[in-house]
Amino acid sequence: MLAAELETVTAEELVEDIQKGVFQQQLEGMIPKFWSFGWSVVLSIVVFIIGSQIIKGIIKVFHRAMSLKDVDPGVETFLESVLKWLFYIILITIILGLFGVTTTSISAAVAGLGVTIGLALQGALSNFAGGILILLTHPFRVGDYIIEHATGQEGTVERINIIYTTLKMIDGRTVQIPNGTLSATTLTNNTAMTRRMFNETVGISYDADIKKAKKIMLEIAEKQDHLITDEPIKVFVAELADSSVNVGLRFWVETEYFWQTKWDVLEQIKERFDEEGVEICFNQLDVHIK
Repeated sequence: MLAAELETVTAEELVEDIQKGVFQQQLEGMIPKFWSFGWSVVLSIVVFIIGSQIIKGIIKVFHRAMSLKDVDPGVETFLESVLKWLFYIILITIILGLFGVTTTSISAAVAGLGVTIGLALQGALSNFAGGILILLTHPFRVGDYIIEHATGQEGTVERINIIYTTLKMIDGRTVQIPNGTLSATTLTNNTAMTRRMFNETVGISYDADIKKAKKIMLEIAEKQDHLITDEPIKVFVAELADSSVNVGLRFWVETEYFWQTKWDVLEQIKERFDEEGVEICFNQLDVHIK
């Protein structure tokens, strides 16, 4: 009986020793893997930090080169966005390689992911194509004041990015409009030219002195600080309307001062007409009772 007990204990200890030995071997085999993974993580962090600094340095050099060549700010902003995306994709590819992911696997994954993203983000791709079209055709540039007629948004162009164009509105708000919309719709660029025509009509009474009204409007136009003198000032009878004689005034001013000039001229016309007794007409109806 004692011999049987010894044999039983010996067998149990043997199994336990074998299990311990197997576990120890597995643990010893996993330690290098953990060490390798931890080293890869540390190395990846270092590579990411260094790579980010290199990308920032390249972007700075890019900005300097663009400033020397006097490139349009919209083109510069767009190319900067493209370069950042490209460099960071390369950086991520390098980091994945540190974890043993082969270039072939990355290429296959990127290809499959590209097809999926392309189907899911057709609108974004059309906006990207619209951004390229805007930069090639230059319907507007950074700093231009545009009106987009599809949605009625208007403002000063602040940035032209890969997907969106940012406008700053008159009241200080900003709006982002997809490049695909801007490239496919009708828009008005109010500041594309350095000069802009002031073109307004004022309705006066049929009893008013037309020559006096025209003389007053001509004098007001000639006194404007930002008048472009190489173009003639035109004062004319534009229409014999139902209740008024519409007198037109046209002259060219510097685009930057157009709105201020318009507000000043209209105010001065009202004040001078009141002083000179020229009646400005408004809609009225005469009723005759028999």
